[in-house]
Amino acid sequence: MNPELIPKATAARNAAIAPYSNFKVGAALETTNGEIFTGCNIENSSYGLTVCAERIALWKALSEGARNFRAIAVVTDSAEQTSPCGACRQLLWEYCGDITVYIHSLRGLTNAYQLAALLPIPFDAHNLKGNSGTDA
Repeated sequence: MNPELIPKATAARNAAIAPYSNFKVGAALETTNGEIFTGCNIENSSYGLTVCAERIALWKALSEGARNFRAIAVVTDSAEQTSPCGACRQLLWEYCGDITVYIHSLRGLTNAYQLAALLPIPFDAHNLKGNSGTDA
């Protein structure tokens, strides 16, 4: 693991805007060439408009032209492991493939998973091949 991932995700967590849940999350996404993009969760009173740290880090990376990824670290202050939500898992799979996901708590827990273990039957472009767009 890149030794900068967890410290950068921790620093990103400090910028989180979480006035409703008070559950701050930071993420650091590493490209295959070692560049790191960070993100933090940003909540909104209309909860559906809240955006997770993982998605912000991914969108920042994609918007800057990054396309090949190695790993992501997700940092919380939870007593239990907090893995990416389903929407984040789907987007990470779509754009990053089977990357390593480091889940870290400021309380001392750190574990690593492959994204395929967190999203065992993903929906992706392979599911769309041969789709005529009509119902049978």
